[in-house]
Formats: sequence, structure tokens, C-alpha cells
Amino acid sequence: MLFTTYQFALFVFVLFVIYYLVNKKYQWIILLIGSYLFYAYAGVSYLFYFLTTTLSTYLISQRIKVVKQRQKEYMSQHKEELTKQEKRQYKEAMKAKQWHYLLLCLLFNFGVLAIVKYTDFMIGNINGIIGLFNGQPLSFMNFALPMGISFYTFQTMSYIIDVYRGTCQVEDNVFKLGLFVSFFPQVIQGPISRFNDLSQTLYQEHDFDLRQIHFGFQRVLWGYFKKLVIADRILVAVNTLIGDPSTYDGIFVLVGMVFYAIELYADFTGGIDITIGVAQMFGVHLTENFERPYFSKDIAEYWRRWHITMGTWFKDYIFYPLSIHKSMLHFSTWCRKHMPGGLGKRIPVYVSSFIVWFATGIWHGASWNFIVWGLLNCLVICVSEEFKPFYKWFHEHFHVSGKFYFRLFQIMRTFLLMSSLRILDCYRNVPLSFSMFGSMFTDFHISELTGDALLQLGLSHIDYMILIVGVIILITFSLIQRKGSVREKLNQKPIVSFVVDYVLIFVIVLFGAYSIGYDASQFIYNQF
Repeated sequence: MLFTTYQFALFVFVLFVIYYLVNKKYQWIILLIGSYLFYAYAGVSYLFYFLTTTLSTYLISQRIKVVKQRQKEYMSQHKEELTKQEKRQYKEAMKAKQWHYLLLCLLFNFGVLAIVKYTDFMIGNINGIIGLFNGQPLSFMNFALPMGISFYTFQTMSYIIDVYRGTCQVEDNVFKLGLFVSFFPQVIQGPISRFNDLSQTLYQEHDFDLRQIHFGFQRVLWGYFKKLVIADRILVAVNTLIGDPSTYDGIFVLVGMVFYAIELYADFTGGIDITIGVAQMFGVHLTENFERPYFSKDIAEYWRRWHITMGTWFKDYIFYPLSIHKSMLHFSTWCRKHMPGGLGKRIPVYVSSFIVWFATGIWHGASWNFIVWGLLNCLVICVSEEFKPFYKWFHEHFHVSGKFYFRLFQIMRTFLLMSSLRILDCYRNVPLSFSMFGSMFTDFHISELTGDALLQLGLSHIDYMILIVGVIILITFSLIQRKGSVREKLNQKPIVSFVVDYVLIFVIVLFGAYSIGYDASQFIYNQF
């Protein structure tokens, strides 16, 4: 059920009416039923994955809770008679038991994710090796990939890890845990919520708050504007450019990079706006997932502002645990002893970063282009870290820090660098991606854009005018947001606020990409 369909709008409306008509203590149950109906619309058989993730996580969390309670009771009863060493040994034994339960849950759920998402990828690589020896290739399994499986798996595993760490209370109601796993606005493309954050509003009783509902509705309209007016319109040109690399090389690769960057931002942030807006209409608060990433001055900053919940997940559950693991600490000690200067301190960090970015790449898709994309991000970040002394010297000697023109240069540099890396996402083929990137330097002719070259990409003059105005509006609102919420400012002037609502509705209906040649397409991150 695409966010951009009438079915989704009708579904949300009906669920919204029921939600605020029933007794407030049953509201979370309505959300649970609605979430499962929403997911079942994509395929009833996919509910099996939801139930498997929910039940396995629930049962393991209960076992961890029992171990913690037994430990607390035992220590309370025997604290006087146990020595410090005996207490420490007992705690270590109980922690090991909890770890075994946690490991079982992680292996099972990530195993399910790996099987359905990566089996054919592995078979394809094995067949490549078999082909070198003229062997008989293996048959592909062709598992159907459940919608949003990476998102809800990561979200649920963050819960069980937090339970193990003691930073999150165990949810004793399996149905409430099921709602946390399946909450329908975010199950498709995130954000990846933490239980401590989402549970604060997900299970609460909510009054009919017209102000919050209006705020949510405005956020939804803004998301539809990004998706239908900008992303799905420019998608026509992007598909044309990517679909015919033999024709559209050289300068057209640069055009495609920029167009795809616009499409991806409008598509992904538009979907997140709809997600957060719909949740807000039901009184549920979701974590923000973007913070004006295209205004970043370097890649490290960019990744702190793009898909924030994914980045913090990898940082909190992979990078930090790796960094403090005994093996990594021993490796760090060895590096500092045998490597000059501060390099010995940085190498272990780079190794952890390499593992994280490899995982980030393969999370995005079971393909080598995503893996290479992730590792190239890691490489650029590590190289930038090594060049920090030079950057510091440059800023001190040329006094460019804080200058508007230099900040603009940094922003454009980061935008073009990130767009260049995304060529791997565009062409989905590593050799072809590098070949197309190289063509920008070997076959770059500005004259190829003269005449009606851009019109042959499937867009008319009117389309380009709409896109230009739409991008200007996006940039303008991003600049305004630096000084606070736009919706809060509009709310201070109710008439202006409602005028904006009607203008957005009018623009979406009139200029949304619905006609022949356009497609209110699936959101890009739905595949993850």
C-alpha cells in the first residue's frame, strides 16, 4: 500500500476516525490491528516474519528478565555470606547466560534477514567461482523479500540489545511489543526507533488535539509535495540517463548525478515527512531522520545529518562495541607501540569504521555496488581524518574559516563528492559505475547540453520550471528551519497557515507527477 495511493489515504482516514472514537485505553490496540492490516495488504504470508521476529524477541527478553531477577534475588539473600570474588564470579556467570540468550536472538533474527536478503547474492558469487572451472551453477532460491524487513529487524534488535544492557525495561505485553515492531507509518522506510523513545507516546492515551493533528497533516502535505511534485517528476529524466549509458556519458553523467541527488533527497525525506506526519496525527512522536544534510561541510558531518537513526544504530550497536572489545583493545595497544605518532591510535578506529561501513553498504542492498559504495565512504572519511593537520594549517594561514564563500565551497564539494559516490547506486554495476565516472573527465563536452538535449530526457520546459521552483522552495524552507520550526511560525498566524495548506494541496493535485510518462513510484528505501 504505497503512501502515494488513494488506498493509503483512505486507510489512514478510517483508522484515524476509529482511533479517536474508541475508548482511549484501546487506542494502541487499534494501531496494532491497523499496522498488521497495513502489512498484510502487501502479502498475508509476510506477517509470518513479523510474528517470528516479535515472538522470538519477546521470549528471549523474558528469559533475560528472569535471569536478572534471579541474580538480584540471589545477591540480596546471600550478600553477607559471599566474598567479593564469589560475587564477581556469580555476576559474570549470570551475565554470560544473558549474553547467550541475546546471541541466540541476534543470530536467529539476523539469520532470517540474511537468508531472505542475501542468499541469492551469495549463490551468484559462488556461481561466478564455479564458472571459472566450468562447473554446474547452483540454482537461485528467489526468496520474496518482505517489505521493510531490514528496518523492523534492526529496530527490534536494538530493543533486545538495550534489554541486555539494562538501558531498557522489558515489555511484558507481547502485543505492545508487536506494535513496536510493526507500527505502520515507519515499517516501510524508518526511522529506526528506539524502544525507550517510541514507547513514551506509542502506548499513551491521546486526546483529539487539533493543533498536533494539523501539524501532522502539514508535515504529510510537505512530504507529498517532495515526493509527487519533485522526486517522481525528475525520476523520468534519471531513468532515461541511467537506462542508456552508451548515449548519456560525459557531461550527462554529471547531470544524472545532480538529478539523482535531488530525486533521492526529495523521495527519502518526503517519505519520512509522511511517516512522521501520520504518526503525529495519531499522537505518536517519531525521531527526526534528517537535519539539512545537503548543507554539510564534509562527509562525516553529512552522515551525522542524513538517515540519522541508521547512523546512530551502527554507531551504538557495532562501532562502539567493536572499539571496546578486548581484541580491539589489544590491537590498539599493539598499534600504539609499533606505529609512529598518532597513527597507532587512529588505525583501530579505522578498522572499526571499515567494518561498520561494510555493514552499512551491505545493509543497503545485496550487491557489490553497495559494498563498494560503503567502503568508499569509509575511505574518504579516513583520508579526511589524516588530512586534518593540513586543513588546520590551511585555515590558519589563509583565514578562510567562517567565510561565507569558503562555507559555500565546502557545501558544494561535499554535495558533489556524495553525488559521485552515488553513481554506484545509480548504475548498480561496479565496473560500469567507474567507467561512467571516468567519462566525465575523458568525454566532457558542455556543448552537448545545448539545444533540446535536456528535453530529450522525457521532461518538458514546464517540468523543468516546476523542478527549479520546487528546489528553490526546498532550499528556502531548509534555510528558514535553521531558526526553528516552520509549522510553529505558521501556527502563530492561523490564516496564513491554512492558506499554506490549501496552496500545498492545490500544487500537489495540479503539479503532482500523475500523467502519462510519470509514475507515483515506490519509495526508494522500501527495498531495504
